[in-house]
Amino acid sequence: MSSVPAQFLKTAVAAADAARRVTGKYFRANLEIASKDDRSPVTVADAETEQCIREVILQRHPRHAILGEEGGASGGDPNSEWRWVVDPIDGTKSFASGNPTFGTLIGLLRDGAPQLGVIDHAALDERWIGVKGEATTFNGAPCKTGGATRPGKTSVYATTPDMFTDPRARRRFAKLSGAFQFRVFGGDCYSYGLLASGFVGAVCDASLFPYDFLPLVPVVEGAGGVITDWGGKKLSLESNGEVLAAANAELHKAALVLLED
Repeated sequence: MSSVPAQFLKTAVAAADAARRVTGKYFRANLEIASKDDRSPVTVADAETEQCIREVILQRHPRHAILGEEGGASGGDPNSEWRWVVDPIDGTKSFASGNPTFGTLIGLLRDGAPQLGVIDHAALDERWIGVKGEATTFNGAPCKTGGATRPGKTSVYATTPDMFTDPRARRRFAKLSGAFQFRVFGGDCYSYGLLASGFVGAVCDASLFPYDFLPLVPVVEGAGGVITDWGGKKLSLESNGEVLAAANAELHKAALVLLED
């Protein structure tokens, strides 16, 4: 049984709907692309989308805390047991170059533990919703991860080889991905949605932030998958940004072994 109040799920859906209206206005509009201090791209759409999401949340739950990619830990009560985590445009490089696989991530934590997650792809009209204790849905219908339990019988995705920034991480990923039937780069959060729907066996990423991965947890787990860090530990606000998701526990266990250095 879900421990997430129904009104919180309604808020997440309303926030995702509102975000669609903003990203839809700017997608493929030849925006100016700026660079953050870490050289990652950002557009006016990122800031406006997050502001829109924040307004929906705080209007309904003014005492909830919020952590967003653009606005940081601002708004609401920082000591609240409920904290929203928001990535307004996950895949800004895709968004800025006209690729429709960019997504909006909205998650809700209770005392730091993921309870609710939304992966929304406005340009594709596709949405995954995960709620702790319930089955994950894709566009309103239950979805389930795939049944392959051996790496050689399925695929592994990663957002980009550029995210494996140190030699050890690159070596570990190469060992892992070399054991799978094939590997694919690109997709950002879309890869995790495809995993939840049974089309991808595993996703291995690094250099992520909490708003990149915490909304994914209820989606993956509610579809039958497993998602942890590279050491098999549960993901949290303190995680180091290394993420491994797999369609089932047996495949996840095999992938963890492959990641050992």
